[in-house]
Amino acid sequence: MKETHMIKTIDPKAISQPELHGYLLSAVAPRPICFASTIDAEGRVNLSPFSFFNVFSSNPPILIFSPARSGRDGSLKHSHQNVKEVPEVVINIVNYPIVEQMSLSSTAYDKGVNEFVKAGLTQVQSEKVKPPRVGEAPVALECTVTEVIELADTPGAGNLILAKVELIHINKEYLTDNKLDTQKLDLVGRMGESWYTRASGTALFEIPKPIRTKGMGVDQLPVSIRESEILTGNNLGRLGNLERVPTASEINNILTDKEVKAQLSDGDKAKVHQLAKSWLEQGRAQDALSLLFSFE
Repeated sequence: MKETHMIKTIDPKAISQPELHGYLLSAVAPRPICFASTIDAEGRVNLSPFSFFNVFSSNPPILIFSPARSGRDGSLKHSHQNVKEVPEVVINIVNYPIVEQMSLSSTAYDKGVNEFVKAGLTQVQSEKVKPPRVGEAPVALECTVTEVIELADTPGAGNLILAKVELIHINKEYLTDNKLDTQKLDLVGRMGESWYTRASGTALFEIPKPIRTKGMGVDQLPVSIRESEILTGNNLGRLGNLERVPTASEINNILTDKEVKAQLSDGDKAKVHQLAKSWLEQGRAQDALSLLFSFE
């Protein structure tokens, strides 16, 4: 491990597993939560959350989650043991209304203890797989387990469980125009230590996807704009996402804007950039670009 004035550099091999675990989980976040219900060969149900989780393919529809070995003694999680006995899982999606119950289910109960009961959640019979789904979950995905990849047998080692989606259950409360509504879902994500994040309200924001258009890039902006002390990296990214520089007509039109005439008659660059920043925050990216170019 070495430190400079602003950067701390860490060799993973030079620190303990708990320390490394802490750095990784705080840095790689927020993480979606796989609330996995499984069943063992004797029919005993288990329900546990895992934040080493994501969707990796839509054709075929594949989700992967990883129940890591215990950082203390290297023992396997019950979910891992269960899918090796019965290769099926229901991945329930966690939103804010059930986050406390989800957290409670992460308690290290003895094998055979049903976390549905401990957490007070409704056990609903699945249609294509044996493990039940969580009735309160906004979305539940019935999956067959296609592969289990055990990365190591050391404490903290991950075990990648590849789950193919066979059936999806969606609570209609979270649909708008027959599509899942992000603002209604109120999802939660896992952060480091005991922290979570909530994806709702002002925490949600939209950014136009560059793949829909071919953004011209920040490099096409004049140096005075790229090196502005007022415009942020996000501001520049939004400008670079536009397809082209403004036309002469667009620049002339912006100069007739009442706000521009009232505030920028002296042509002060700082004021120009401040107004452009304000317009960017209002979603007026093209106007902001025209404004910036009009005072170049």
